[in-house]
Formats: sequence, C-alpha cells, structure tokens
Amino acid sequence: MKDLIKPDNAAEAQALHALLRQHGIDAVVVSFHDTAYDGIFQVRYGWGVIRVAEADFAEARRIVREWKEASPSEVPWRDEPSGRD
Repeated sequence: MKDLIKPDNAAEAQALHALLRQHGIDAVVVSFHDTAYDGIFQVRYGWGVIRVAEADFAEARRIVREWKEASPSEVPWRDEPSGRD
C-alpha cells in the first residue's frame, strides 16, 4: 500500500474513499486519532491518510486531482446576507 493523500478531516476522507470505490479502486482510510492520547497525533501528523495499492496509485492520484480541481474554491453564497437579523 502507498500513501495517496492526507485528508483534512473525516468528511473529506469518506468522500474520497467513496469516490475511489466508485472507480473500482480499493482504498484504506487510516485515522491518526488515538483516544488514549486525546488526538495529539492528529495535531502533529494531520487527520490521517488514505492508502491505495501501488498498482492503483497513478489512477487514484488522477481521480483525486480531478476531484479537487472540480471542487469550488469558495462557497458562492458565503458573502451573501443570511436574511437573519
């Protein structure tokens, strides 16, 4: 297995894992969270890592790159007023 990407959080890890599976790529999601140490490893090493087989690495990297490029860099409604006073 080869490290593909370090997701920022659990939601991103789950989304990427599902995307890779849709393309027929088996991936392993490994969180660095350890309850005994209250998440200290995540502070140092990041949320975790997604790993794929060496044979799938190039295709998986392409899929992740295209997914990230297709994602909006900013939420379009972020600067709009909420309508709440």
